Amino acid sequence: MSDILGKISNILNTTLFELNQTPVSFASIIMFLAVMIGVFFLSKVLNRMLLNRLLARMQIEESTRFTMLRVNHYLIVIIGALVAFQFIGIDLSGLAVIFGLLSVGIGFGLQTITSNFMAGLILLFERPIKIGDRIRVGDTEGEVLDINIRATLIQSVDNITIIVPNQVFVSEQVVNLSHGDTRIRLNIEVGVSYNSDLQLVQETLHRIAQQHPEVLDTPEPDVLLKEFGDSAWNMVLRVWIVHPRRHPVIRSQLNCAIVNAFREQNIEIPFPQRDLHLRSKAIEEPLIHQDL
Repeated sequence: MSDILGKISNILNTTLFELNQTPVSFASIIMFLAVMIGVFFLSKVLNRMLLNRLLARMQIEESTRFTMLRVNHYLIVIIGALVAFQFIGIDLSGLAVIFGLLSVGIGFGLQTITSNFMAGLILLFERPIKIGDRIRVGDTEGEVLDINIRATLIQSVDNITIIVPNQVFVSEQVVNLSHGDTRIRLNIEVGVSYNSDLQLVQETLHRIAQQHPEVLDTPEPDVLLKEFGDSAWNMVLRVWIVHPRRHPVIRSQLNCAIVNAFREQNIEIPFPQRDLHLRSKAIEEPLIHQDL
C-alpha cells in the first residue's frame, strides 16, 4: 500500500514544465483547479444566499441588483485566481508571463472573445439594456433573460432562447422598448374610400382608441390624414400603450375593432385599384418599289 502511495506521490510531484523558474507539477495543477472551483462555489453562495437577500431587503431594483452581483462575482474570481497562483508557488511575475502568452493568443484569433467580454462589461456598467427589457435586435424581438461574459440570452416572442454576442449590442443598432419610459406609441394605418365622410371616419377611429382598455388617455390618441393615396385617404390612428411586450396583441385588437366599426358605419376600405389603358397602334409596312 505504501509503495502505491509513494508511486502516486512521485507522479503527482513530477515536474511537467517550469514557468518563470517555478516548477509546475500535476499536484500544482490539481491544487490550482481545486482553489478555482472553490472560488466559483464561494461566489455563487455569497451572491445567492447573502448579497441577493440583503439587496432584496434594501428594495434595490432587479437590474441594479443583477449588475452588483455580477461585478461581485468577477471580483471574487479575479482575487481567487491571484490567490490560486500564489498558492501553487507562481508569483506575479509568472502571471505576467501567462498574460503575455494570452496576449499572443488574442493576436492570433481571440479578438472576438475579448471584444465580447469588454462589451459585456460595458452592458453591465452603462446599462443600455438590462434584465427584463423588451428589445429588438435586427429581426429578433424578445425579453432579456441574462447578460453573461460572452453573450446575452434573449427569449423571443415564440418562447425560443436566442444567444446574441455582447458585441452586437455595442456595435449595432438595438431598439430597447423598455428603456426609461416604458410607454410606446403604435401607428395604426388604414385606408378609406374617397366617398367616405371624413369627420365620421375620424370620430370612429377616436372612439375605437378610447374604448380599448390598454390605450392610455394621456397622451391622447390622434387621428391623422397621412396622405392622399391612389384609391383611398390613408389615415393613421396613433395611440400610446404602457406595456411594450403587448404591442402585437393590441395592434391586432385595434385592427379588428376598426374592421367591425367601419362595417357598422358603412365606411369602405377600398381595394387597391389601377386603371389600365390599352392603346392600339396601326403598324404600317413600308412599300417596296421594284424597278422592272
